[in-house]
Amino acid sequence: MSIPFNRPHMTGKELWYIAQAHHNGQLAGDGPFTKRCHAWLERRTSAKKALLTHSCTGALEMSAILAGIDAGDEVIMPSFTFVSTANAFVLRGATPVFVDIRPDTLNIDETKIEAAITPRTKAIAVVHYAGVGCEMDVIMEIAGRHGLMVIEDAAQGLMARYKGRALGSFGELSAFSFHETKNIVSGEGGALIINDPQFVERAEVIREKGTNRSQFFRGQVDKYTWVDVGSSYLPGELIAAFLWAQLEEATPITTQRIRLWERYHEAFAEIEASDLVRRPIVPAHCEHNAHMYYLLLPNLPARTAFIDSLKAKGVHSVFHYVPLHSAPAGLKYGRVSGSMLQTDNLSDRLVRLPMWNDLGSDQDKVIEATLAAARSARQ
Repeated sequence: MSIPFNRPHMTGKELWYIAQAHHNGQLAGDGPFTKRCHAWLERRTSAKKALLTHSCTGALEMSAILAGIDAGDEVIMPSFTFVSTANAFVLRGATPVFVDIRPDTLNIDETKIEAAITPRTKAIAVVHYAGVGCEMDVIMEIAGRHGLMVIEDAAQGLMARYKGRALGSFGELSAFSFHETKNIVSGEGGALIINDPQFVERAEVIREKGTNRSQFFRGQVDKYTWVDVGSSYLPGELIAAFLWAQLEEATPITTQRIRLWERYHEAFAEIEASDLVRRPIVPAHCEHNAHMYYLLLPNLPARTAFIDSLKAKGVHSVFHYVPLHSAPAGLKYGRVSGSMLQTDNLSDRLVRLPMWNDLGSDQDKVIEATLAAARSARQ
């Protein structure tokens, strides 16, 4: 039997809560389960407001609107990220400006950001790759000095911290993902985290199709109407019910993932010492969430051979992003600032191993196959 790359974890309460949501008689968004999720996220991140969205993509799109991104603006971001990071701003007519990543964490290289700033720069979008925090102290200082907004793409970052602070709590706006490949899941789903209170009221309007419906339900206006741009970004209550079962168990879920991550890390120390692979690097001031376990192979042919070897043994591994700056749409809509040496090199070498909470004894098979594949890939 093959070992999949991912299998979504169930806590056991998801279907019960979905049944409760149906019994409550409200399947549309912003019901009791949505409110519980909002409160949990606000406690976890110390946010002024958390709003569930139908996806992290939706949360990023809301961030772009709230940040006032317009045609001709520029947004600095890494190229080594998912397409949603760039699309959110391209949809507003802005140009993504791609900068290189650090060789250790694969996060945006904070030392390259300032050189990418122009009079058109409006914001910096950072991506916390693998749930390891970017160097937020430096990035926030640069943003403050140049009057730029910081938007955190924390899709992979829930339950992770940078210098003791939750990822998603630094930028004016942040976005989380609950896609089935994440640690905490709802199938599809996301959340917008608002750390600057000036954006709260407008965020509610944008999320509700540009209407002041939320104010109407709070009794602040006697009717609701179209007052701003917006779209239907909120998820249904069934999604929120499923998510609430996951958020209730967020700590044990994370603990188990870290246990699996550390077992991988220990098992592959020897092949790293033999220069067959490089293991992930997590700085001491970063508390990661074990979102993924990846290895870096020596080069692209070695990675291809490695993945093929695992596949032959029934282990499904995947490489990650094709850098956005070299993608067809990236060439059309974006531009590059400086060298992309690390992005090009590391993206060719990275492979992700199966990582899901109920991996159990299958992890032994993955480790055995990985050790053999790493040794054969070099030959």
